Amino acid sequence: MDAATVIARLDEARAADVRARDRICDETAAELLAAGTPPAFEVRSADLRLDPYFMCADRYWRQRFLQRPTAATAIECARWMADHVTVDSWGVVAEQWALGNGFLNRGAVESADQLAAVVDEAGTGAETERIAFFVTLFHAGKLRANFCFEELHAFLGFSPTSVAAGSLRNEPVFVALQSFAAFGSRTLTVAHAAELLEKVWSASGRTRHTVDICLNGLAFAAPFPGQGELLRRYADEAVQAHPGDHMFHARLATGLHLCGEHDAALENIDTALALLAASPTASLGVLQDQYLTKRDAIQEGRLRALRDAEQQRRWEQQAAANAQLERSLHTSSVRAVEVVAVFTAAIAFAVGSLQVTLTGKLPLSDRLWLLAAQGAGLALFALLIVGGTWLITRSHHQQDRGTV
Repeated sequence: MDAATVIARLDEARAADVRARDRICDETAAELLAAGTPPAFEVRSADLRLDPYFMCADRYWRQRFLQRPTAATAIECARWMADHVTVDSWGVVAEQWALGNGFLNRGAVESADQLAAVVDEAGTGAETERIAFFVTLFHAGKLRANFCFEELHAFLGFSPTSVAAGSLRNEPVFVALQSFAAFGSRTLTVAHAAELLEKVWSASGRTRHTVDICLNGLAFAAPFPGQGELLRRYADEAVQAHPGDHMFHARLATGLHLCGEHDAALENIDTALALLAASPTASLGVLQDQYLTKRDAIQEGRLRALRDAEQQRRWEQQAAANAQLERSLHTSSVRAVEVVAVFTAAIAFAVGSLQVTLTGKLPLSDRLWLLAAQGAGLALFALLIVGGTWLITRSHHQQDRGTV
């Protein structure tokens, strides 16, 4: 297929509807692949929905990577990009193809020595830095997809391939990958990872892939205090900036889930699933499985929270009932002491008065005064008992009222 025919078909695809555009791009890429002819047209964007030139080139190189998912293919792709991708679009296209194809081919991980040998053959110069950078992103995409945090940290920091990228190591996407590795590492500190994240987040050249890597690192980090709140805050900013991005809604759902806000998390994961269904992504099946798994986890967490809340309510009711029973028993015991004191005084008075009345030889007036004195003494005794009991139990009553 000659270049003029390809361009004519892709121009036709530009005016077609979404389904027709996808079909034309797929067919054109397949014919180029079958003919062994790389695309000869120029790519000016990384729009997977509206730009048929990028869509066709993306499908072509995706198949090339699937056929041979190695650094050698990555170098071929990087060299093709140097001649066919505009300067202002090179960075975002490199991120899309290197990281995306790294994810799709995560099962074919090469060693650092194999990568270094291939990159050494690329020569030197500014073009070599870009080639090394592309290969670094491609391999890092595999390690990231496999959650090999320690290996990713070592590769980005010390491998010859990474070092060969030169000044491009300062690109936000590169630092974002370092942050991802640091968050998942068991040897690096959360403070270091958060510092890298903040540096990337405030960078002027932050791309969509950079944001995705940052949120990915937070979502799959080794658990640390405040993880959920941090992820929710950053993911909410990402959703505000990219409301139609299914991945960011999924990350926000994860942050809300970690914060215990299950209803809001469920709403966002459902939004992510709906957006994913309308997305032309090649990894739709894989992401859909991930989102459905997360939805199940959110549902389970929501039900567990409801059960815990009901159990807590029952515990509080039981605790209140126990406290009420304790107060009742305490009050009853105090009243019993007071009744015994009064009853004892009454019996003592009755026995004493009978003794004076029946066997006394004193005149009636003297016996009446004696009975009055005895009654007064016993009444004072009863009052002392009751008053002492009240004083002793007063602090306990106050504590009970303070806890009600």
